[in-house]
Amino acid sequence: MSDSDALLLPVVDEDGAPFWEYAARGELRVQACAAPACGELRFPPRPCCPHCGSFDSEWRLMSGRGRLWSYVVPHPPLLPAYAEQAPYNAVLVELADAPRIRLAGNVVASADAPLNSVDPARLRIGAPVRAVFCPAGPGGDVTLVRWLLER
Repeated sequence: MSDSDALLLPVVDEDGAPFWEYAARGELRVQACAAPACGELRFPPRPCCPHCGSFDSEWRLMSGRGRLWSYVVPHPPLLPAYAEQAPYNAVLVELADAPRIRLAGNVVASADAPLNSVDPARLRIGAPVRAVFCPAGPGGDVTLVRWLLER
């Protein structure tokens, strides 16, 4: 597979780097304001709290549980590597610990399963899911957060 045929990977920037470092350890963490009077969770990560303006932050451990907030089954997939895995899902998951935070990903049968490992007909808005972690990229440089349907 050539680079142009590869699945897209997230671009890791300075603000988001801790998210990906924790994911590589199998932890789902979300940035939070560390100002004593605030404490608001935020995603995507950014240098300044949008609620109080503080530049102090910390990374809070989440349970890894959530629910499907939305999903799509792309028709047709635009890139060759995705076409090979169609039909697959792209989901937004609302975190149980932080209902205003939604993470994008895919529902899969296991952490390292292909994107098309879950029949899209099984997906329902509100379905409970839990996070799993999958090293991706040429050398496993980035660990993706993916989702398993809970029974």
